Amino acid sequence: MKTWKTLLGGLCLCATLGSCTSTTQQNANATAPEINPSDVVIENIMTRRSIRKYKPQPVNRDTMQIILNCGINAPNGMNKQSWEVRVVDNPEFINGVTELFKKANPKAAEDPSFKNMFRNAPTVAFIANDPSYNCSQIDCGLLGGNMMLSAWSMGIGSCCLGGPAAFMRSPEAAEYLKKLGFSEGYELLYCIAFGYPDETPAAKPRDAGKVKFVD
Repeated sequence: MKTWKTLLGGLCLCATLGSCTSTTQQNANATAPEINPSDVVIENIMTRRSIRKYKPQPVNRDTMQIILNCGINAPNGMNKQSWEVRVVDNPEFINGVTELFKKANPKAAEDPSFKNMFRNAPTVAFIANDPSYNCSQIDCGLLGGNMMLSAWSMGIGSCCLGGPAAFMRSPEAAEYLKKLGFSEGYELLYCIAFGYPDETPAAKPRDAGKVKFVD
């Protein structure tokens, strides 16, 4: 298991640094091979789970940089790269905005396992989009997908969060949103919790009936 996770992480980094360009060009002219169900990329996608319980240590910044590099290499419309990402692993920031969240949502603090508003994750990525570009939300979604899958390949869990992002956009958290330093015109869209998993959730069923071939 460790081998294929390490391999995929290396592939993401290789693509980011551009050292795989010649191989990619050669492969583009070759006949696509039959996909093996044991392919490491497919296995990574099929085994990834959203993690909502994390160990306390933050993700190493060198590892997060690989994850971020994989994210910004996601496909995006007209190569506009209409996203901005801010990564926070500072406990003072996370705990500070959480205190404001608890004041606004007193019931949250009643849970004895509650530590912070980001599912107790020690590292959080905030993703903002450019609303002036109509495909920006799609671009940001693709970026996040790359980040979460590359993280999983290196043994790091993640969870896409909408509620905490909504609170960050509220007047109560304006000070912390400003600290993220997004460029003028960009708006916080969602955030992703990252950390080392402290749970092994089972897969939830998927409705394959929603996918059909059209003749």
